Amino acid sequence: MRLSQLFFATLRDDPADAEMPSHRLLVRAGYVRQLGSGIYSLLPLGFRVTKRVEQVIREEMNRIGCQEMEMPVVHPADVWRRSGRYDAIGPELARFKDRGGRDMVLAMTHEEVVAGLLADIVRSYRQLPVLVYHFQTKFRDEPRSRGGLIRVREFVMKDSYSCDRDQAGLEHSYWLHHAAYSRIFERLGLKTIAVASDPGMMGGSQAHEFMVLNPAGEDVLVICEACGHSANLQVSKAPKPEPPVEAPLPLEEIATPHTATIADLAAFLGIGTDRTAKATFFVTGDGRLITAIVRGDFEVNETKLVNAVKAVGGLRPAHVEEIKAAGMEPGYGSPIGAHDTLVVVDDLVARSTNLVAGANREGFHLRNVNLGRDFAADLVVDITNTREGDPCPACRSPLVLRNGIEVGNIFQLGTKYTEAYDARYLGEDGERHPIVMGSYGIGLGRSVACIVEEHHDRKGIIWPHEVAPYPAHLVAIGTAKEPRVGEVADRLHQVAFEAGREILYDDRDESPGVKFTDAELLGMPTILTVSPRSLAAGGIEVTDRATGERALRAIDEVEAQLAGRQTAPR
Repeated sequence: MRLSQLFFATLRDDPADAEMPSHRLLVRAGYVRQLGSGIYSLLPLGFRVTKRVEQVIREEMNRIGCQEMEMPVVHPADVWRRSGRYDAIGPELARFKDRGGRDMVLAMTHEEVVAGLLADIVRSYRQLPVLVYHFQTKFRDEPRSRGGLIRVREFVMKDSYSCDRDQAGLEHSYWLHHAAYSRIFERLGLKTIAVASDPGMMGGSQAHEFMVLNPAGEDVLVICEACGHSANLQVSKAPKPEPPVEAPLPLEEIATPHTATIADLAAFLGIGTDRTAKATFFVTGDGRLITAIVRGDFEVNETKLVNAVKAVGGLRPAHVEEIKAAGMEPGYGSPIGAHDTLVVVDDLVARSTNLVAGANREGFHLRNVNLGRDFAADLVVDITNTREGDPCPACRSPLVLRNGIEVGNIFQLGTKYTEAYDARYLGEDGERHPIVMGSYGIGLGRSVACIVEEHHDRKGIIWPHEVAPYPAHLVAIGTAKEPRVGEVADRLHQVAFEAGREILYDDRDESPGVKFTDAELLGMPTILTVSPRSLAAGGIEVTDRATGERALRAIDEVEAQLAGRQTAPR
């Protein structure tokens, strides 16, 4: 491909809204352009990279026996109503009506479609197991897109689905995918950590996310560097400290002016935050007011809370008027004397005595608050975040918290969707059984962005060989002064093209500075420079983009490499 004909443009300045290196470099180098919030066009270079990533994924999916197919991106709403997700998922699911007034959705994922196909096609145990996958556009109306391709609204995903006779079969398919994902990300040049995660809207019994460590990542990972234990903070469980054993003391109201935060309260009373009970207020999608009580030295884990109260439509922070209407005072609140609220108490609070809690009166708190005597819990369950330094649940070593970006996920769905669709098979025992499903996803655009996050320098992108849009970037310098430069460069470009190893050829009438700057920005693994000086020295300058190492190679040697032949004698 001649650069003079390529549909692209490089930028000398960073985009104003670019926070992450991948966003900045993919836009500057002419790989992508933004159409709207979270909606991007892939320009030819970006499209080629994405197709290279897609092919790596395809090869590894085929390797484990997955069959490629394609399912629609537009679904009748009834497909999602049947599984219950039409109402359970919030505004992220894009809903619309067709011209006939029928409710439709833009697909976020395809579990329902697969379950429907299984119900239509599978009759006998002899047809199972089966693995299918496709590459398809998804749309999720994210409330805040960020990071270029890291968090978008429209994207292409590889989603695959395992369909088995029983849980043992699902386990086999699940770990087949786990191994395949490890190979995929290794080939893409990504160092990933597989962490236990929350199944979320997918449902099911077990899930893992493949994470790339990145300071700008939105997910927090809990990692034990001693034994390798890892989990997403959303589901992490760590042993909690044992509270002191004390006899309950009499309840006492105390004046605590200007102490609306736990830190201010602890400082005012001269106590540790571990001696306080903190109330946090939420409202579920179905309108219930939730009062979550944790010890003051911990934070509420919203994912655990959502699962504990089975919050349809998730949670949002409660408004001041909603809290007051239940008899509680923001900043000085507690369940004591409250009404019309579901009280969820962390298990550590339940084991703690004589805590300081809000008096539901501005400027006042209560000493020696005890669960059972002073207030009641509707639920007692673990609802706190693991903290840096907490003991590992496996080996008791201190845990560390790191930010990460999710590049893939795998879920054990079980029979949630197949039972909704009555997708059953006739077993060897003569009975009909629900098919057991798993679901597995990789976002292509996010994978591309994460590759750039891990492979760049101050000059630009450094593509790994496996995914580079072109294996080499040919730069011709000084063609006006030395016609042979153009002849040699044209010959190299043609040799590569005829061998099916097309390279990027900068044949533009630009200065050497512009050409070299663009070559480093675009990031092909190898830069080939033809110039009067290189020809006078006997060949072509070959630069390794990753290391910066340069070497002079004979013209016939470079031709042989581009043609895929054995290296020619020097």
